[in-house]
Amino acid sequence: MFFKRPEPIMISAADALPGREQAIPVADAHLVLGTPMTPPFPDHLDSVVLGMGCFWGAERFFWKTEGVYTTAVGYAGGYTPNPTYEETCTGLTGHTEAVLVVFDPAVVSLETLLGIFWENHDPTTLNRQGNDVGTQYRSAIYWNSPEQEAVAIASRDQYAARLAGAGFGEISTEMAAAGEFFYAEDYHQQYLEKNPNGYCNHGFCQISYAD
Repeated sequence: MFFKRPEPIMISAADALPGREQAIPVADAHLVLGTPMTPPFPDHLDSVVLGMGCFWGAERFFWKTEGVYTTAVGYAGGYTPNPTYEETCTGLTGHTEAVLVVFDPAVVSLETLLGIFWENHDPTTLNRQGNDVGTQYRSAIYWNSPEQEAVAIASRDQYAARLAGAGFGEISTEMAAAGEFFYAEDYHQQYLEKNPNGYCNHGFCQISYAD
């Protein structure tokens, strides 16, 4: 007899793990870009937090993009302060794996970054990417200004139309104002640069959009 895996359910703040006051330490500099991964950042830069499932592969798409100052992986959108990876994997923190992208808007637009976001994961699968299942793998965009919100909504609507035309389902991406971004453990940062043969679902579940 085969049993269907129950669908992941987002927990409430009251049921979330307590976490800790102390932040998870990370390296002073980005392994690839050589820039700081933690604030303060130069005033002319902007940032956005994106969840695309496994953050290992997602981060690499952005550090390779011209105009991106720095990237970091971590946990966002949930309740538990400074969670560990193991805690986040339980689904009991409310967080999703996410990438902080700090960029120079004079060089690369948010629209371009969101194009990378939409085209390198499946935003129509709720709480999963490929074989990775759980609320910690949900698709998400967390903006930090009303201007970013407007760009994100317009981008979602554009790609929703293209997805529908290609026979895909509705976008399930969580879209909300950014809360606190909690950095993941240092061994996760720039993981695929440290482990070039490391496995990640990205590359196996990309969506192509025909113009």
